Amino acid sequence: MAGDVTVRLPDGSSKTLAGGTTAHQLAQSIGPRLAKAAVAATVDGVEFDLDRPLPDGAEVALVTADSEAGRAVLRHSTAHVLAQAVTDLWPGAHYAIGPSIAEGFYYDFALPGGAHFSDADLARIDARMRAIIAQDQPFTREEHSIEEGLTLFADQPYKAEIIERVGADHELSEVASGDLAPGTSGVSVYRNTEGFVDLCRGPHVPSTGRLGHFALLRVAGAYWRGDEHRPQLQRIYGTAWESAKALTEHLHRLEEAERRDHRRLGAELDLFSFPAEVGPGLALFHPKGGLVRRLMEDYSRQRHDEAGYQFVTSPHITKADLFETSGHLDWFADGMYPPMELDDGQKYYLKPMNCPFHILVYRSRQRSYRELPMRLFELGTVYRYEKSGVVHGLTRVRGMTQDDAHIFCTREQMAAELQSILGFVLALLREYGLDDFYLELSTKPPGKAIGSDEDWAEATDVLRSVAGDMGLRLELDEGGGAFYGPKVSVQAGDAIGRYWQMSTVQLDFQLPQRFGLEYVGADNARHRPVMVHRVLFGTVERFFAVLLEHFAGALPTWLSPVQAVVLPVRSENQLYADQVVEALRGAGLRAQCDPADDKLGARVRRHKLDKVPYVLVVGDDDVASGTVGVNRRGAGRAERGVAVGAVVDMLVRQVAEHRLPEQAPGDRAPGDRAPGDRAPDGGVGR
Repeated sequence: MAGDVTVRLPDGSSKTLAGGTTAHQLAQSIGPRLAKAAVAATVDGVEFDLDRPLPDGAEVALVTADSEAGRAVLRHSTAHVLAQAVTDLWPGAHYAIGPSIAEGFYYDFALPGGAHFSDADLARIDARMRAIIAQDQPFTREEHSIEEGLTLFADQPYKAEIIERVGADHELSEVASGDLAPGTSGVSVYRNTEGFVDLCRGPHVPSTGRLGHFALLRVAGAYWRGDEHRPQLQRIYGTAWESAKALTEHLHRLEEAERRDHRRLGAELDLFSFPAEVGPGLALFHPKGGLVRRLMEDYSRQRHDEAGYQFVTSPHITKADLFETSGHLDWFADGMYPPMELDDGQKYYLKPMNCPFHILVYRSRQRSYRELPMRLFELGTVYRYEKSGVVHGLTRVRGMTQDDAHIFCTREQMAAELQSILGFVLALLREYGLDDFYLELSTKPPGKAIGSDEDWAEATDVLRSVAGDMGLRLELDEGGGAFYGPKVSVQAGDAIGRYWQMSTVQLDFQLPQRFGLEYVGADNARHRPVMVHRVLFGTVERFFAVLLEHFAGALPTWLSPVQAVVLPVRSENQLYADQVVEALRGAGLRAQCDPADDKLGARVRRHKLDKVPYVLVVGDDDVASGTVGVNRRGAGRAERGVAVGAVVDMLVRQVAEHRLPEQAPGDRAPGDRAPGDRAPDGGVGR
């Protein structure tokens, strides 16, 4: 039929449609369930609104609301409704940008007269948004030239600035259309029936009635374009999902995340602090936190020693020459603290990374192929200038300790060494209690890389092959590599389903060349080694925060600053309580006594709030029989009359085996009962 179009579907099939058929009509032709679930389409890899006609010969995939791409459409559309509601309630408000983000969205505003949103305002905005949604207003797309766009948004300075940048650069931005005729430059906008118009590339859901499963979360401040020298705007964060169930589950995760927030736990458990006198992003670890940190680091040192790593140490500052040679001053200067100019006429920098120092260790003398692979390891403190707006507890700091390793090897050893490194990394992370992983491959950053395309292609292919052999999901992070090489990152899932970037493994052909590194091969000729950059924790501070949130503060017994507290019921039981503490400490355990200066119940509650793994209670019967009452963290009941020796043996075993807080099936502590066992008479938690 004249005017028909043929499109190809994801399963490889083709479908012939009447000219002018939209993506929504395509979905209807496939089935009503798909038509109901679809929120957008991709046409030859470009996202399309459902009401746009399909071109002939296109590859078309329908985007459903329950996919990540579909949720992004829902969230971005909900952000537009948020902006419409705010401008309805605050006439004259300026609206800036409102993108979808991971699991939600935000929109930035400047209110008339410098007013600020309050938390109470969120309820008003929510109600107005729901009224707009109930009206089922269509999202209608329009395309305009730069001049028309500037006229349309003449009273919206932030939108006008975006349009001016698009016009000046003659390239697409996050809001540029990309769908105008070839050779033109313009922008696209979306209108709603009540007159609201927003600058946006799209796509959007067909109408506001497709939305509704959302929640507004909080108000925050945000600098325009993230620049602290630009105006500060009011940001409203929200979340939107495809169903009421998905929204409820997400809000529950948010509540759980707040309960586990490492900043709150750090204060409650007296682990660390960030005094204003020291400055943002610079943590002080208190005795308990310092002890946990030492335990983490010491075990890491032990495992690295067993794996054949050699320990090195480097200074905190260096002359600028070192970072000029490495290229960090060319590519990383914005993330470094400004230089110190000393009386020797030299500029010195606080180091933002350890790798150039390890290179100099390697280069300190001639190396032989017999020394390779050479694995150098350091727990080195580095300093990076993070803007105050992005500093966040221990997860984004300015002073951090990296468990940095740099491996120098031959090209022939490269693949096997990478495989060994990834295996070592995953095994050690599991020992700290993380066991849900996927891998991410980050490739050459366009315009921000050194070295030939051939080197990058070879390094990327090797990393892809090795990562693919690990039996984990592998995702691509296009353009996310370091300036000197591609990397594989280990993404670790925590107890509530969030993923954190942990370890990274970077393959580097460039820095050995820039520093002139060599080794003498079996053929007596000089060869260039390959360098692998590797961090395991990432930073000790961030890893500390991740573990704290993963375990909700209830760290495994081997990492807990206090492993057991002994509570005498009465002051007359104090001598025996001291003897129990002595037995625990004699076995190398961290134990202390809390004397009977307060009611027993209050003391038990206090130590449970402190997340102490074992609270041991001793009374007159225990003194007579050499036993204790065991209150195990997380257990619903206490055990009475457990022999002191059995408790000591159990704790020693837990620590030695790095047991997690939850007991494995069939692994029972002294006094534990299998299902169906009868509780002993008088068994009670004291």
